[in-house]
Amino acid sequence: MKKNRFVILFSLLMIMSSLMAQVTIRVQAPSEVIQGDRFRIAYIVNTSDVDDFRIDAFEGLVELYGPSRSQSSSYSIINGKATSSSSVTFTYTVTTDKAGTFRVPAATVTSGGKTVKSASPQITVLPGGSAGSGGSGQGGAGQGGQAHSQQADRMRTQSVGDRIGSKDLFIAVTASKKRVFEQEAVLLTYKLYTLVNVSELMGKMPELDGFHVQEINRQKQPELKMEHYNGKNYGTVVWSQYVVFPQQTGELKIPEIKYEATVIQQNRSADPFDIFFGGGSMMQEVKKTVMAPAVTLHVDALPTPKPSNFSGAVGKFSLSSSLTPQALKSNDATTLRLRVSGTGNMKLMNAPEVAWPKDFERYDPKTEEKTKIGPNGSTGEVLFDYIAVPRHQGKYELPPVEFCYFDPDARAYKTLTSEGYTIDVAKGKGGSASSGSNLSKEEIEMLNSDIRFIKTGTPTYQTGDSAFFGSRRYWAYYIGSLLAFIVLAVAFRRYMVANADLVGRRGRKASKAATKRLKVARKLMQQNDATAFYEETMKALWGYVSDKLNIPVSELSKDNVRDKLTDRNISETLITQFLTTLDDCEFARFAPGDPAATMDKIYASAEEVINKMEGELKRK
Repeated sequence: MKKNRFVILFSLLMIMSSLMAQVTIRVQAPSEVIQGDRFRIAYIVNTSDVDDFRIDAFEGLVELYGPSRSQSSSYSIINGKATSSSSVTFTYTVTTDKAGTFRVPAATVTSGGKTVKSASPQITVLPGGSAGSGGSGQGGAGQGGQAHSQQADRMRTQSVGDRIGSKDLFIAVTASKKRVFEQEAVLLTYKLYTLVNVSELMGKMPELDGFHVQEINRQKQPELKMEHYNGKNYGTVVWSQYVVFPQQTGELKIPEIKYEATVIQQNRSADPFDIFFGGGSMMQEVKKTVMAPAVTLHVDALPTPKPSNFSGAVGKFSLSSSLTPQALKSNDATTLRLRVSGTGNMKLMNAPEVAWPKDFERYDPKTEEKTKIGPNGSTGEVLFDYIAVPRHQGKYELPPVEFCYFDPDARAYKTLTSEGYTIDVAKGKGGSASSGSNLSKEEIEMLNSDIRFIKTGTPTYQTGDSAFFGSRRYWAYYIGSLLAFIVLAVAFRRYMVANADLVGRRGRKASKAATKRLKVARKLMQQNDATAFYEETMKALWGYVSDKLNIPVSELSKDNVRDKLTDRNISETLITQFLTTLDDCEFARFAPGDPAATMDKIYASAEEVINKMEGELKRK
């Protein structure tokens, strides 16, 4: 009986808690669709106690069916704490008959006497242009993973052997500004447009002369979206963004970037029986080189004359300061902190000058950056800590500090001024009695013991026969010093010759650097971090041939590596093994199966091929 009462009481409490919970409505709908498509709009209510459900009228969208109602509930006990939840979903099937941007109708729910209204998100309807055949293959682009989306299914799955044209797959580059001032931030956006299934895209900005470059790190995997461009509906993704700060004036060119794309094509001639027994695949990867076009920027010089206190900062900033402590004793330290906040080239600015009183011993400022890169440059704050030590007591005035920067929008220099401070210095240990004295009492007392007594006692004399000059010991020291000098000179010359050969140094250290990277990869394998493991293993392989064969990173490619290894008379078998290991490493990131076994196999193959390559290159 008591047990039944407990169950009833518990049920009542759960019902009351669900009634007291705030009712919310979540709307699920695609952000982009194509004219004529059918899609679903779902309204999810976080309670099953729904008295009434209504939606506004459809405008620009055509309702085909709905609403269909479904209900779900869950109950769990975690660490002795019971939780339950329930929800009701109302789903509509909708289509479109014209292109444009339309709003999803808002839903209104009445529950427990309360009425709640949902949001009304936008849907972009693209014209019914050609985006491929609308096959069911997967699309997207990812480095270390694939970007999946609802629109990915629209990417055309080609047959093996189909040509991938320049209009099927390309990268567009946009610059936030084409004419800028020196040191002004410019955002470069590299956007992928594709009509085919892309599973991987690899490429990176090379080292640029005349620019300081910072890449904007993606917080999540890129998401494929549909966009109507030149009469076709492309799958698009912003692949990478860089913020560049020009360091020179004139016409500066950002060169083309070479990307290697992996496209999935359908092998229609594959035997289903072979596929069933693991002897083939319906899908095949094809490599495609995609070139991102070059961008030219016109960079103007900063106006002259530049103020004498110009910090080199370009952007928009604010300045604040603090002095800790303001009252102290002589020979104790005080710290002035300047806080420069804003957006611009914050990593390139110089520390402002501080005019400390003459009796203060000052130290170089310590800089701390708290910034993150964004479309307009580095955003955040830079802290400059200036430490100074007063040597004498008294009252001192620390004048305001000026921070001068250039505002590109106003096209003018601006100066910010910090607060001025009065520093009260009391007499401290070892300090002076007044601010005009240069020596403390203890320092004056030391002068009395500055002169030592002349040594007394019976002097010793040295006869002419015992003179060092011309003796055997003299000649032994002389000849030994000469021989040591010759040996050191020869060794130093060899050292300078060896270090002058930078290419040779890189080649000699290539195996050591690759071994270090493989050790890191082994640790990642033990931690079961597959993505990081494959990236580190590929760095070891690519880095080894780059250092050993003196191939710049911007020119690294499998064809180039094959040519260089052939020129070194490396066996074709070993070349094929090296390139196969690279291919296996690239493919394993996306292949299903046992990750641990795959990582172990690739690690052993990479270690073996590097050791073999090192042996053959040394023999050559």
